[in-house]
Amino acid sequence: MRRGARWAIAAMAMTAPFGTPPARGADITLAVGGAFTSMDPHFFDLSPNHALTWHVFDRLVHPDADQRPAPGLAESWKRLDDRTWEFRLRRGVTFHDGTPFTADDVVFTFERAPNVPNSPTSLGQYIRPVQRLEVVDPYTIRLHTAEPIPLIPQMMMSFSVIGRKQGEGMSTADYNSGKAAIGTGPYKLASFALGDRAVFTRNPAWWGPRQAWERVTYRMITNDSARVAALQSGDVDAIDAVPTRDVARLQKDPKLAVASRPGLRLIYLYVDASRPQTPHVTDKAGNPLPANPLRDVRVRRALSMAINREGIRRQIMEGFSLPTGQAQPEGAMGYDPSIPVPAYDPEGARRLLAEAGYPEGFAITLHGPNDRYVNDDAIAQAIAQMWTRIGVRTAVQTSPASVFFTAGGVRDEHSVALTGWSTSTGEPDTHLSLMLATPDPPRGRGTRPRPSHYSNPELDRMIDRALTVMDTEAREKAYWDVIRIGYVRDLGVIPIHHQVNIWAMRKGIAYQAPLSELTRAMEFRPAP
Repeated sequence: MRRGARWAIAAMAMTAPFGTPPARGADITLAVGGAFTSMDPHFFDLSPNHALTWHVFDRLVHPDADQRPAPGLAESWKRLDDRTWEFRLRRGVTFHDGTPFTADDVVFTFERAPNVPNSPTSLGQYIRPVQRLEVVDPYTIRLHTAEPIPLIPQMMMSFSVIGRKQGEGMSTADYNSGKAAIGTGPYKLASFALGDRAVFTRNPAWWGPRQAWERVTYRMITNDSARVAALQSGDVDAIDAVPTRDVARLQKDPKLAVASRPGLRLIYLYVDASRPQTPHVTDKAGNPLPANPLRDVRVRRALSMAINREGIRRQIMEGFSLPTGQAQPEGAMGYDPSIPVPAYDPEGARRLLAEAGYPEGFAITLHGPNDRYVNDDAIAQAIAQMWTRIGVRTAVQTSPASVFFTAGGVRDEHSVALTGWSTSTGEPDTHLSLMLATPDPPRGRGTRPRPSHYSNPELDRMIDRALTVMDTEAREKAYWDVIRIGYVRDLGVIPIHHQVNIWAMRKGIAYQAPLSELTRAMEFRPAP
């Protein structure tokens, strides 16, 4: 069975065909749980930011609902040879201020996107593989790479295009103020209040299908209960990241509809697998240990074996998760059917700890966000209890995502932390290059703010090879080889599960749930 078909079977979304929207538009108010941090589309490679800014800024290639490349600002593309891709740009596209879109705007985007000052994590991994841009004419551009890069079209789905005229000399603050927030997207920015909401108005000159909504209010409500209450009261029309505990109750409400779909989001633990000492591990009396126990793969394996993934799925996620021991969910590119879900084996975990020299265990602090992923705080608390039962006395410190990512990524203060990642290409390429590869920022390797400090030169060479295999079947097998070492043998990260994404909306609104989990007004339509 083809992957797309498997995903279609797995999808549980309540959808309606887009068709032609009504002649008279309407307004919609969306509430999202992810904390967006900027209107600058290049400031932070963060899903909530991408979902927000995509209303205003468009991309060369659009992912379809199954994360496959489809035409965007580029009408078509082709591979001229293993190191050259040619993109034909869409004619007649204008920015919101009426400026024509041309190849020079793509050149400017490539210059700016990897180099935004103070970016928590840049878009360099999608840009830097292209060593040279060749402008053939105003609507034809060639991308030259130093080595074969099979995922160039998918990489072009991962970042927004901005205009040279609108963006030259502009800072992130200028985008947040609205001064530079002028794109080619389906909506124009009317107002933006950081940490609260954005308001968009329909762009009647957009090159794509006419959008159903004249005005979109895009609110950030990170508290789960508040977000659900806003929907039930009619304060908002739709929400994402529906708490699993509320799904059954919302499904019984005759005024509401619920949509869900298995997604690519992996929830996992990064562990400080390399530093000689690590800041949040002590003996049980609170004294520093002479060495970091997380460097020992037996300790990492014991921590993984102590996690009851099926129990988390059943008791915390209310069935809305897919326990896993690898990067990609079943049906997605890179999923290896030979890799089982790690078995829950607390007795085996205790034996491994003793074998590693920790028969009495030790103490550790597990960090994580409390407002970013579905049930993130509850998952962290459950894992802490499981680890404590095998002798690893675990404290939990969770915090808002903005605080968590700064402490863990920018300041590198964690020993082990719960977090998540969803590939934007639909393949596990960024799982490997950003999480498992030895840090090499100029090449976009190992640069995510999830520092495991895991490093394996042998695996680095395997990752480099996997990312340059042009044949799809051979590339997937190369991914498998990397995943079996990094995720299974060495546990450079500890996978927990893949999320099932859940949305809820008032009756009268239809929604096409994407594989990517991004919540955008463009996927909502008035129900027929």
